[in-house]
Amino acid sequence: MCRSIKTLRPPFEEVVTEEDFHAAALQYVRKVSGFRKPAPHNAEAFDRAVEIIAAATAELLGTLEVRGR
Repeated sequence: MCRSIKTLRPPFEEVVTEEDFHAAALQYVRKVSGFRKPAPHNAEAFDRAVEIIAAATAELLGTLEVRGR
């Protein structure tokens, strides 16, 4: 679905920043909502979704165990 979102876990990426989490979350929310930039009345919901997804991404990558490295 979101082919332009890059893999953020090792060995694909050694260092992942908050900006990386935010960029991936933003791409995801844009894709599923169908909006590149939401209308003002949807901006709060859009931005909150990006924050929640970025946090979930950080949590996921923080708990994954990559074997064979």
